[in-house]
Amino acid sequence: MASLHLSFLFTFSFLIVLAPIKPAFSVSSVELNHSDPSASVHDVLTSHGLPIGLFPKGISHFWFDPSSGRFELHLTQSSCDAKFETNVRYDWNVSGTITYGQVAGISGVAAQDLFLWFPVKDIHVDIPSSGLIYFDVGVVSKQFSLSFFETPHDCVLPVDVQYDQKFSSTVDLSFLANQKKSENHLEGYPEGHARKAVS
Repeated sequence: MASLHLSFLFTFSFLIVLAPIKPAFSVSSVELNHSDPSASVHDVLTSHGLPIGLFPKGISHFWFDPSSGRFELHLTQSSCDAKFETNVRYDWNVSGTITYGQVAGISGVAAQDLFLWFPVKDIHVDIPSSGLIYFDVGVVSKQFSLSFFETPHDCVLPVDVQYDQKFSSTVDLSFLANQKKSENHLEGYPEGHARKAVS
């Protein structure tokens, strides 16, 4: 009986000790506005002094932790380009940290300069606003008019991916045409010779 009482007391004490422990996740760090992730990201950007057009249309998932500023968003397509003053490429998964007037530690965004793509590390605006937005690509910082980012842009399949898809379908068709020619070439041989030629 004493051991049963001691066991009960130990379990009860254990539960009391665990009760004040905060769970590993909090309600504030879960997805915002399940029905419309775009509205959620726009609300977060606006409340942090950033333009809503910083990220493109087609956001399928958005997660934000207000205590740390960490965010993650997913797009409806694997990778896409949006046209501003320059092309900006967004990966399917974009993440970073949002603070007032700045998105830092960005992963999944690249800006094109001439024919080269540079990963965007940081985006910030002046406080108070100068009408400019700055993209830090590590080596240099590019500045753009804030007006380009007033509304979310359409995000389209990257041109190089479109080209690759057209090229691969052309290659597939030519491969099939060449295979048909080699089959026709073997038709005049007796069956045993055709097998040797194929293997």
